[in-house]
Amino acid sequence: MKRLGLFLLILGLALPIFAQVQLPEHHFASGSWRFIGDRLYQTDARARLAKVNIRIPQSGPMIYEFNVRYEGGVEDGHGGFGIHVFADSVYHRASWGSGTSYLFWLNYDEDPIKPGIPTGFSAQVYRSFSNSNMELIESINLNEFDYLLTHENWAINTVPFQIWVNGDTGEFRLYDPIEPEYYYQFFLPTRNLRGNWISIRTNGLSLSFAEGL
Repeated sequence: MKRLGLFLLILGLALPIFAQVQLPEHHFASGSWRFIGDRLYQTDARARLAKVNIRIPQSGPMIYEFNVRYEGGVEDGHGGFGIHVFADSVYHRASWGSGTSYLFWLNYDEDPIKPGIPTGFSAQVYRSFSNSNMELIESINLNEFDYLLTHENWAINTVPFQIWVNGDTGEFRLYDPIEPEYYYQFFLPTRNLRGNWISIRTNGLSLSFAEGL
């Protein structure tokens, strides 16, 4: 199993030994991204399609884990972030999809327009067919965890994000942020997934990210 402490792969940009660090290819495709200390910030709360693309070969079982801290932007009652995995290609500008991939998304929306999206805190799984074409294939109500989303809590604490995807079988697990031995299980409609890219994205939020849970 391959474990990606996601930002370990790019946090070398913040280190004084920058010239000695071997970084994977990466592109700040849209939004306003920068490093402050050991965290990567997306500071444009108005950006709807903020995205950073990172070249990482993926196959078989994969764990994607990092922590997230709220920095601003949810005052309008809507915001979200997520990760495209097993992407065969990416677009280094703003885009809705990310090649052929799967997007795992955490969403907060006080007045959702799209059918199937719960009011409040939820998670979605999208299948991306191209940079402009995605379909919703699963939606999960997470309002039992909405207490994590108070401004006071987010301003002080980080929230862990961990998913496990078996590219061979299509099994997907979203882990409980409080009790990591529990997870939501779902099977993707695709088997034998392979990809060379991941994309981290935000929608209408300013967030910061760092390695670890």
